[in-house]
Amino acid sequence: MRHVIYALGIASLGLTACDVTYPVAVVGPSDTVYRGTATATIVEGGWFQVSNGGNVCRGRYLPSFEAKQVTFPVNCTNGLSGIGTAVYDNPRSGGGNIIMQDGSTWRFIFGKGALAV
Repeated sequence: MRHVIYALGIASLGLTACDVTYPVAVVGPSDTVYRGTATATIVEGGWFQVSNGGNVCRGRYLPSFEAKQVTFPVNCTNGLSGIGTAVYDNPRSGGGNIIMQDGSTWRFIFGKGALAV
């Protein structure tokens, strides 16, 4: 019995280190849609990358076990950068805004909602 409990404990530790990937959509100025994915881990936090063909934007956030909101820097290949804030509806979906240094506000959607954009 002790071996079974030990094996289940090891298996659950392995599952907590798994990456989870989900869709992301970012809507920029003039309703320009960027699409991509976000990957999250419990230990390392998460990161996302979206593209609209010519421009790629990326961000990375630290893990948070209690917060329903996360703030993250965003950098794009066209030189724009900003700060994003997202709120979790559940662990795999939610959204928020990215305020770029040029003053524009971009919508950030992750999870199932990103598929509808």
